[in-house]
Amino acid sequence: MESFGKDLLRKITNVELPGINAHGVFSPPSRPVFTYDEVLAKNPKFAAVNIVLYLKDNEWYFPLIQRTINEHDRHSGQISLPGGKREEMDRDFAETAVRETSEEIGIDKHYIRVIRQMSPIYIPPSNFYVYPYISYTKKNPLFVLQQSEAVETIEFPITSFLNLPDSPEMMALPGAAGHEVPVINFNGYIIWGATAMILSEFSQLLKKM
Repeated sequence: MESFGKDLLRKITNVELPGINAHGVFSPPSRPVFTYDEVLAKNPKFAAVNIVLYLKDNEWYFPLIQRTINEHDRHSGQISLPGGKREEMDRDFAETAVRETSEEIGIDKHYIRVIRQMSPIYIPPSNFYVYPYISYTKKNPLFVLQQSEAVETIEFPITSFLNLPDSPEMMALPGAAGHEVPVINFNGYIIWGATAMILSEFSQLLKKM
C-alpha cells in the first residue's frame, strides 16, 4: 500500500488550512507581515504555483524545480514550485497554476486535476501575491523542462515533509543578502523563502490527516 493510501486526495480536500501560522515557521526573521488590504495597496502582480502529486513506486511524490539563472529575476537560481504570473487569458488562479506547470515542466495540462487552493502568500521583494494549489496527475509524468525557466526537476516524496522541525535550520544565503533565514535542507537542496513557507503549510496539512 502506497504512503497515505489512495484516499490521500480525498482527505486533502477536507483538512482545515493552517495558514499564516504554518507560513510563520519558515518566514525569514526580517519579513514584514501585511494585511490583505495592505498588500492590495501595493498593486501587486498575481501568480499561482502548484504542488502536483503523483504516484511513483507506490509512493506519493511532487516536483520542485531549480530556476534558471537570470539576472532580471529576483528568484533566479532558487528552488521553487512550478508556477508563474497570471495571464489575462486565465479564467482563474487554478488555471494559471495548471498552465504554468504544463509550460515549465511539460506535464500535459489535460492530465492535471486541481484538488484545492492553499493559503495565498505575499512576496515583498518581487511584489507578487501568490496563490498555491495542490493538484494531482494520474499519468506518470515525463518531465520536459522549459529551459528559460528551469534547469532541473527535483522529485520529492511527500513523506520527506512530514517531519519539518518547529525550529528549522538557519543558513546565511546570498539570495537573502547574506542574512540567516530558515531553510529546508533536503539531500543538499536548500529550499527557503516563500517556497519553504508554502511547503510548511503543506507539511502541517499532511500531519492533520
